Amino acid sequence: MKVLFVSSGNSEHFKVSPFIKAQGESLVAKGIALDYFSIVGKGLLNYLKNVGPLRRYLRENPCDIIHAHYSLCGWVAVLAAGKIPVVLSLMGDDAQGTFTGKQRIALKSRLLIFLTKLVQPFVQAIISKSENLEQAVYRKNISWLIPNGVQLNQFKLYPGGCREALGLDADKQYVLFLGNTTDPNKNFDLVKAAVARLNRPGVELLNVFGVPHDTVVQYLNSVDVFTLCSYGEGSPNVVKEAMTCNCPLVVTPAGDAAWVVADTPGCYVAGYAPDDFAEKLNAALDFARETGRTRGRERILELGLDAAAIADKLIDVYKTLLPGDTGQVATARKL
Repeated sequence: MKVLFVSSGNSEHFKVSPFIKAQGESLVAKGIALDYFSIVGKGLLNYLKNVGPLRRYLRENPCDIIHAHYSLCGWVAVLAAGKIPVVLSLMGDDAQGTFTGKQRIALKSRLLIFLTKLVQPFVQAIISKSENLEQAVYRKNISWLIPNGVQLNQFKLYPGGCREALGLDADKQYVLFLGNTTDPNKNFDLVKAAVARLNRPGVELLNVFGVPHDTVVQYLNSVDVFTLCSYGEGSPNVVKEAMTCNCPLVVTPAGDAAWVVADTPGCYVAGYAPDDFAEKLNAALDFARETGRTRGRERILELGLDAAAIADKLIDVYKTLLPGDTGQVATARKL
């Protein structure tokens, strides 16, 4: 089976988003032949300029399945695919809009939500990464709920951490924010305000963004607490990655973060009020000082969120679209 991933190539940091690349690598490990086609240009009109190049690419590089990541990529795939089945993965803002605050969505993103509704009759399968995204899918008969998985061999454990390699003080407690501080949806001001409310000397807030995945792994093995403050997400991989590294954490209930965390000791779900976030952050810092690391990796394995297990679910979806093969639907439909 040969699959083509179609995704945005507009990041200044990487040609293919790390979590999409990781998903592709997990499929290759299962014997799937996989190529990538990166969309260049932002906005609907610029996306559509990629239809011709994708058609030419497909003539020279035929495939069995096109898997488009993001609704605008889905439109490009649909217009270029001909008779090739198209699988669409919803990413987050294409299904629920771009959040600018709690329950506030940017007006311009409503067009994207409409386009997500409009493309559904033309694709053969739709994958939602969390239940909140699946609410945007009205073609339930082709809907699948499959979060992204975590590559356990990449997000490995470093007993004792990597503070020396990262230049971090051995005596400080570090709170980590992984994300773009200028993105309103990422809500950096929340953790900033929460840290300011703590009466804890020796606590430092770190912002790390645009670094290689291997460096992210080092940070998650070295800091005391990871934080996610977003208003809206699909299925935030970084929460699963922090859990896989047994890092204590505080997260807002964005996407499926609360479900992933559940009642894991040392992992807390906070609201959007700085006082509440500070309270949970204080508890997480206490846990880090007194207990050390969590058992989050066990939780990820319990949920079946390792990349290999998720790859099997994706392959089941692909099989349902190929002639004479119905796949094992039950394994992929729900977790």
